[in-house]
Amino acid sequence: MLSKSWAAKLFSIFFVLSLTACASAPEPVEEQTSEETEVHQGDERDPFESINRTFWTFNYEYADKYVLKPAAQAWSYIPSPVRTGLYNAALNLNEPFSAVNNALQLKFERAGNNLIRFIVNSTMGVAGLMDVAGHAGLHREEEEFGEVLATYGVTDGPYLMLPGLGPTTLRDEAGDFVDKYYWPLAAIDFWPNVARQMVILLEVRTELAQQEAILEESLDPYEFVKNAYFQRIEYRIYDGNPPVVIDEEEEGELDDMLEDY
Repeated sequence: MLSKSWAAKLFSIFFVLSLTACASAPEPVEEQTSEETEVHQGDERDPFESINRTFWTFNYEYADKYVLKPAAQAWSYIPSPVRTGLYNAALNLNEPFSAVNNALQLKFERAGNNLIRFIVNSTMGVAGLMDVAGHAGLHREEEEFGEVLATYGVTDGPYLMLPGLGPTTLRDEAGDFVDKYYWPLAAIDFWPNVARQMVILLEVRTELAQQEAILEESLDPYEFVKNAYFQRIEYRIYDGNPPVVIDEEEEGELDDMLEDY
């Protein structure tokens, strides 16, 4: 069965590409220091980097280039109202598991928002084709079980680049496994679920095309996507307000400067 992480993992790239759309171009490869290279090679989050990079090459150079990207280009020719309607309907089925996952984190207001969205869009929105709740100010707030695990102290685990599926971690892959067993996803037959996942995947890949140049111009696309994935996960765990990490050395230097002043 296709995993819902298809779209989530592509969105991890799209999310950070959007944040860095105005950033300057990266420095040429020859200007990268040996120290920076050692940092990348010694990334504790990525103990299987050599294998992951092989799968990244397959995903990026072959699966995306020759299958997903052409399919997304064909999808983009479908009239926007039709595409948007199908995309809304596909995402509407994620609202129940988001409600449960929010409740498990004691985010009862967000859980209520998910339930109201599902009821309103499933009825007034004609099986979710129209985001009536969104127009009423109830915006989509998807919550995955991987975020529940993170809230209760479960660490990321090793970073994984899965062939055909993209970036993930052991914790988030376990979360994706749980999410697909929530109602109504568990009640959807195999082929309708494949169609639902393909709609999400193609729509997200179409959006990603707008920022694709940033990825292509990055010094190390593999490293860029990995960092983008972890930034997205942190962003979601903290509901868009991740804590500010202060470098202790820089903080000490700042304190010394203030004392001198």
